[in-house]
Formats: sequence, structure tokens, C-alpha cells
Amino acid sequence: MTIATANPQSTKPRDVQVMPIGPGTMVLRSRTWDRLKFEIEYSLKKGTTANAYLIQGDRVALLDPPGTTFSDSFLATLAQRLNGRAIDYIVLNHVNANRGATLEKLLEASQPPRFICSNPAAQTLRSLFPDRDLAIEIVRGEETLDLGQGHLLKFVTVPTPRWPDGMVTYDAASEIVFTDKLYGAHVCGDQIFDEGWKTYEDDRRFYYDCLHAAQSKQVSAALDKLDGFAAIAYAPGHGPIVRYGFTELRHAYRNWTQQQTAKELSVALIYASAYGNTAAVAQSIAHGIAKAGVAAESINCEYLNADELKGAIEKCDGFIIGSPTLGGHAPTQIQTALGIVLSTADKTKPAGVFGSFGWSGEAIDLLETKLQDGGYQFAMPTIRVKFAPTQAVLQQCEEAGTDFAQALQRASKRRAPKPTAGTADRTAQAVGRIVGSLCIVTASQDDVQTAMLASWVSQATFKPPGLTVAVAKERAIESLLHEGSVFVLNILAEGKQLRRHFMKNFAPGADRFEGLTVETASNGCPILTDSLAFLECTVRSRMECGDHWVVYATTDSGKVLDSSGVTAVHHRRSGSHY
Repeated sequence: MTIATANPQSTKPRDVQVMPIGPGTMVLRSRTWDRLKFEIEYSLKKGTTANAYLIQGDRVALLDPPGTTFSDSFLATLAQRLNGRAIDYIVLNHVNANRGATLEKLLEASQPPRFICSNPAAQTLRSLFPDRDLAIEIVRGEETLDLGQGHLLKFVTVPTPRWPDGMVTYDAASEIVFTDKLYGAHVCGDQIFDEGWKTYEDDRRFYYDCLHAAQSKQVSAALDKLDGFAAIAYAPGHGPIVRYGFTELRHAYRNWTQQQTAKELSVALIYASAYGNTAAVAQSIAHGIAKAGVAAESINCEYLNADELKGAIEKCDGFIIGSPTLGGHAPTQIQTALGIVLSTADKTKPAGVFGSFGWSGEAIDLLETKLQDGGYQFAMPTIRVKFAPTQAVLQQCEEAGTDFAQALQRASKRRAPKPTAGTADRTAQAVGRIVGSLCIVTASQDDVQTAMLASWVSQATFKPPGLTVAVAKERAIESLLHEGSVFVLNILAEGKQLRRHFMKNFAPGADRFEGLTVETASNGCPILTDSLAFLECTVRSRMECGDHWVVYATTDSGKVLDSSGVTAVHHRRSGSHY
């Protein structure tokens, strides 16, 4: 599928929030209540913060200044806080091109600061400023920097496929680890620390699932390194500083990482990205794979290790490869990776191809043709994204990843020996006697509309009137049912054909409502006018329960559309499937 997209412009105000967080240490939080980027990790639409940190001892260090979006307001606030002092060091726990405008202005100082970063980050810096003679101190192991007044900074590299230049910084004076992409959340508010930390559980889990689930092996190694610091708080690049829920979040990261590495089936996700678009698509595919209970291992070809790629290909159950198109060609790193895949991957392993492009998509054609000629079978349609992906595009990519994972699971079940009847089978039959009303849950967000057939629905509260819906983790609609989201519960009547319509399999991005009579509820979600009744709902909380999320929502309004109808009920013979 080929998808043309564009980036919308932000309209909401932004500001910079400043607060001391330790001796001689302050946070400068550039805030936006907009989504900011159309990447899967921003899809909860709760805004975000870009956290920079200023440490002032005998010398001054600035950690992770924000990107172009916040440059002017941040630099004005920073100048006030410096009170005439010069910045001696800029510590970059990772570098991207978006920070170029802010860094350019910081380098205009009469005495330009020195950079401290990893070697991959140094390469990016030199490419951003080819005409400048930059002073860069490269962290290769566990270097230190003494700023005076007790501020002994320790630097440790934590490379991952998404951020090969990743690094964390520890300050002995404040006992804070500046963790950059670890332990963050895309949520904007007035709280700087995480008081009432349970409020952020859903946001932090979503952030982890989107960004770190597909690089769990590297995240596990990074967590080991962080455990070596005598820290009392983590200061991430986005969201609140972790102090009150410090122990709980550390344990949660360990548990989530172990869950990923313990999965029986795995997919190798191989890609390179020139401008971040292909990486965003890869992240969405990986999220869809993980939702279905299959592990996704991201492999960034820009930092290719041939032996690691061979090992990943040999042990994976399927693979997906993606590429940008540069000058009508695939990057050299992708061509090298493709050669390794063709010479290593078993022909029985399902394959997939994706990529992004501006004017043409020759790299995608190359990957698709080479794999087809090599005799590989595709378990998902080839994804072609023109320009930057929107939410609708990312939703389609996520659904494609889920379809790929489910195809692996079906193949695995066919190969597995048939279980014999016993106590478990009798228990499943008994569980199957629990009945529920048949409903269609519909949701809408921006340019995404989706729906699912649900039978595990129950009233949960009188005051306020509320209900619960169990949603399988791999369902496409799950991403639209987080705290604060809205949906419509369409309750079906016996004898209606809506059930059959929603029982069929939909291709990624397919219109779930084609051929149906639909109206729009006051909360913006579709109402199926042929249903028995409908309720407009707001998600208040959700709980992870095995292979499902149980979503609790309160009802805002509703109406009976057919007063003579009878609610449809789902009768099952087994509790092990729908």
C-alpha cells in the first residue's frame, strides 16, 4: 500500500518551566500540550516536555538542550538563569538534527562550549556543523567530569537500535541520573516530579511499549549499568522526574523487559532511516507485533554488525526489512543487510517489506523483488509511505505488524501437537458458559476511525454509571482506549447483520464502516444506527489482565434506538476462544 501524508502545524502555546531539583541543579522544561510529532509514542495526545538540565558548580554544564520547536523560548529562559555566566560544557545524551538550531545559537558565544557525547553522537555533530571546529570530548567507556562543588559527573554509554548514540549522566552532588530516553513519558502538566506516581503508570507503560519493547536486549544492558549508580531519582528527557515512584518504575522496567525476552516467537525488524520517517514506521510495526504477544528485535543497519544480524536472522521466526530511498537507491547499509538476509534466512520464514520515500520508492521495489525472487513468502502487504507518516498511516503500520505476528502464531499452532482432552478442556467448557451481550465498540481520533466486536462487556458501577470492556491486546482499537479517550458502545439486537459485518477480517487501514449507516456522536465517535442502543463513554482507567486490557469507562449519554428489540447474547462452547 502507498500512502501520501503531510505534517500539520501546531497552534497551541508553549512555555518553559524552571525549578531547582538538587544542589546547583535545575530543570528547564520546555512544554507543549500539542502532540508535537506524528510518531506512535505521541499518539496519546497528552503533549510532552523536552527536559534540559543546568548544573552550576565552579564550571557550568547544560544537559540536552531542546530542539528547534522550543529554541527561542528556551534560550531566553536559559540566559536569565545563567545570570551572565558562560556555559563550559554541553552534555548530549543523544543528538538529532532537530537540535541543530538551538546548538547553533549556543555556539555563537564568545567562548563556545565543549561538547561531551558518545562517538556516534560526535559524528552526527560534525555532520550538522561541517564548517565549525567543534571541541568534543568523546565518552567511550565510563568517563568523569569534575565541575567543582561536589558535581562529579559520570558518563556511561547505553546504545540501542533507535539511539545508537545513547548515553546517561550521573551527578554525585544531586544523586540524580539523567536518563534521556529511559524512564520517560509523553505527558505535559504542571508537576515536575512524579507525586502520585500511579497517575503516570499508563503513560509510562505506553512509552515503554512504543519505544523500548523492540530493543529489550539493549535496554536490559542499560538497566544493568544504571543499577551501578547510587541514585535517588531519574531525570528523563520527557515527562516528570522519577522520584516518588523510583523503586516501582525500576521494577516495572525490569518486568516489562523480561516479558519481551521470554516470548516464544520473535521477528527481526531490520531497517535504516535517513530522516526518521522509516524509523517511525518501523516503530509502529514493532508495536503491533509486540501487542500480539510476539517479540520484535529492532536492528538498525546504520550501525550494522554482520555477526549480530546473522544471529538474529537464524533465531527469528520471521523477518521484516525496511528502507528509505535516497537518490533512487537503497542505502549501502540496507544493501549489505539484504545480502546477509538472502544468504542466511530460511526460505520457510515469512517476510515483510516497508519503507518511506519522497519522490520515488525504488529501494522498496528492490527489497520486494529480491525477496520474491529468493522464494520468500510475504506475511503482510508491502508498506510504502510517501513523506512523513500521519496517525492514520502509523495505525495501518501497527495493524500490519499485528497481522504479521498473528500469521506466525497460526503457523506455530499448526506445527504444535494436538492437546489431549482433560481437566483444562473441561474447565474451558465451563468458562464458556459465561455469556455477555454483543456490542460494537467504535472509536475515533484525528483521521483514524476503527471498531471491534465485543462480547465481554458488563456494567460495573451505578454512581457514576460505568461499564467494563475487555479488549484483546492485539486489537487495533486498543491504541485508542487509553485513559481520557472516548468511544461509543453500540449494543446489538438479536437477528441483526452488524455482527457478521464485524466478524470478518479487515486489512490494515481498511474502512470498518463501509456499507453501514453511521452517524457521529457528540464525542466524535461513530454511532451504528442499526444497533439496539448506544452509549457515549469516557475511559477512566484500565488494567492489564493476561492477554487482555480491562477498560473501565463512565457513560456520558446514551439512547435506545429500537425499544422493541432484544439484546443479542454471545453463547460459547469453550472459554479458550471467542
